[in-house]
Order: sequence, then C-alpha cells, then structure tokens
Amino acid sequence: MLKLKSLSPLFAPLALASVISAGDMAVHSFLPQFLNTAIAAPEMTVQQKIDIISKNKGQVGSGDQLRRFFYGDLLPLGVQPGGAGMVVNLYNKANDVTFSYCATYDVVVAVKKGKVPMFTAAEVK
Repeated sequence: MLKLKSLSPLFAPLALASVISAGDMAVHSFLPQFLNTAIAAPEMTVQQKIDIISKNKGQVGSGDQLRRFFYGDLLPLGVQPGGAGMVVNLYNKANDVTFSYCATYDVVVAVKKGKVPMFTAAEVK
C-alpha cells in the first residue's frame, strides 16, 4: 500500500497547475478583452483582402497571402514575361479580379479589376 508521504512530491505541482488553470479561466470569463484575438477577430471582407494584396504587391509573401485568401478560387488565364522571368495571370471569377503572380519570388506583381489575360510590360516588371 502506498503511503501519503511517498505521494507528497506530486501534490505541489498538481495543486499549482490547478490554481493557474482556475485563475486563467476566471480572468477570461470576467475580462473578455484578454481573450485570444485570433479567435475573436472578425472575418475580413473580400475587398479588404484584395486591398491588402494590392498594398503588399511586390513584397515577398504577397503570394502566400493570395493563396491563403483565395485558395481554390483562382483560374490561370495565361503566362507572360515579367517578374523574374515569367508571371502567371490568375483570375478570381467570384470577385472579377485578376492577379499577376511571380512564382520565383512568391510575389504578386499586379492586381487589376476584370479579366486581364495580359498586363502591360510596365505593370509586371
């Protein structure tokens, strides 16, 4: 049979973890501003997403934003010289916007309303 003294080293960490958990739960239930903002953040509108991509075009990572915001909604219209070699023009039918994407640097180089099969050379450099 186990003696209570042999289990005493286990009680202190267990009690401490219980107090921390209960305290955290109490803070979040009475003060909702301390909730995780990623969970409580409202969904962005499509126009806000397009504006963010337009603002970040030419910057590394804008291609990642494009894929994250419009995953599965982009149709390739064509390929043309530009960026670091070639760029792909991707059309979003739901929002009637065309994005020009350079896969070499993972950047969006141009954004235009409507179905644009070829951008001007100055827009996709």
